[in-house]
Amino acid sequence: MTALGFLYPGHSAEDDYPRIEQLLGSDIRVDLVHTDIGEDAHRVDALLEMGSAGRLAAGVQELRHAGADAVVWACTSGSFVYGWDGAQEQVRALAQTAGLPASSTSFAFAHAVRELGARRVAIGATYPEDVAQLFAEFLRAAGVEVVSVNSSGIITAAEVGTWGEAELLALARNSDHPDAEALLLPDTALHTAAHIPALEKELGKPILTANQVTVWEGLRLADRRVNAPELGALFTREPIVQV
Repeated sequence: MTALGFLYPGHSAEDDYPRIEQLLGSDIRVDLVHTDIGEDAHRVDALLEMGSAGRLAAGVQELRHAGADAVVWACTSGSFVYGWDGAQEQVRALAQTAGLPASSTSFAFAHAVRELGARRVAIGATYPEDVAQLFAEFLRAAGVEVVSVNSSGIITAAEVGTWGEAELLALARNSDHPDAEALLLPDTALHTAAHIPALEKELGKPILTANQVTVWEGLRLADRRVNAPELGALFTREPIVQV
């Protein structure tokens, strides 16, 4: 049994995780602990507080008791808002507190883009423009070329969590760019786990979504590879372990 631990801020699209667990196979367990988000706002000061060491540490003990093999801070904006160096320090502190391999959704995106062999990406962000640009800067620090950034200007994760397939498809269509080899949808408050194959069929390219790459990152930390085409091109890379 491989047990993956995730610290998820608040309550928006957490039901993506049991859905993903079902698609991964019976020997992988996904454990989710909700962290206190403080103020629900896609605003730099609020995001810095959301991702603070104290808020993350509060949930770690529960994941350790659950027997997690790795822990991932399942929040994109609450990690990239610190910048590349600050996000690395955030993950180092999390690993020390947990005594486990650790990462965050922002690094998951950087690693997943590399896994796909993509050089140029487009971003479809739910965030306000200034926050969306911080994600683009983070990716550039990882050596990724960002060809376009589309911002929806939504302030709260609660509002993002109400979006369904129609809004998701509209975001993807409006955010794609002909030069992009992959499209990134970075908000873990966005329900995407049930829609990735439809998105990839619609755009004809790999789609990376926040909760998808977060679980993939946990598997990467645990040195597991799983073939799960229902979770998109990212979960069909070689070498694979058949579900």
